[in-house]
Amino acid sequence: MIAAEDTRRLRRLAAALGVTPAGRVVSYYEDVEVARGPALLAALAAGEDVLLVTDAGMPGISDPGYRLVTAAIAAGVAVTVLPGPSAVTAAVAVSGLPTDRFCFEGFPPRRAGERARRFASLRDERRTLVFFESPRRLAGTLAELAVALGADRRAVVCRELTKTHEEIRRGTLAELADWAGRGVLGEITLVVGGAPAPAGTASADDAAAEVGMLEQAGTPRKEAIAQTATRLGLPKREVYDAVIRARSRPAWP
Repeated sequence: MIAAEDTRRLRRLAAALGVTPAGRVVSYYEDVEVARGPALLAALAAGEDVLLVTDAGMPGISDPGYRLVTAAIAAGVAVTVLPGPSAVTAAVAVSGLPTDRFCFEGFPPRRAGERARRFASLRDERRTLVFFESPRRLAGTLAELAVALGADRRAVVCRELTKTHEEIRRGTLAELADWAGRGVLGEITLVVGGAPAPAGTASADDAAAEVGMLEQAGTPRKEAIAQTATRLGLPKREVYDAVIRARSRPAWP
């Protein structure tokens, strides 16, 4: 049995791949998750395989799926995964922002008060932040994040990742809010740099190492120094001097 978020999209994908689905195809989207779950569990209990397919990205990651996975595990059914494109990890990897620690915040709350409280709670979060957002709400969300986290906080908007019209926009929250205000289409993943470290907690060696990692990921040195200075709460000149000193040291044996 194939449980598809959108059966029409599944059939178009199958046609593009030149394959014919061999099992029964049923719809499985957010509004019917709870109602359709028992039938899928019954099929699993009868020895059938159930393949869960979503429109884009990974099932269960802000897409239908986790309730079925939870119920299957509770019923003692084996669950496995065939990983496909994941907007979360793809966006973090291409962002050029620190990837050693990051957190996924999903879609921000729609209600203004809840959204403001959520963003305020993230002001001091040191990890890189990843959000999903509707293109209609993107400009407003970026503007609100600029107020909550600081207009100069570095961020990256990833649009239509892994698709034909993929676009990556980098800048400050204020710059990206201005850009998004002109209109944006497609599926959006937003990556925002973490809060800078409190003054005095980051060393020059930390700064030089982070600039080196950003450069290896393709970020120009000037931008890497600016990002590192903001994230670590250090003057740009101090980070620049640390990089120059690091470059002048003999290589490790």
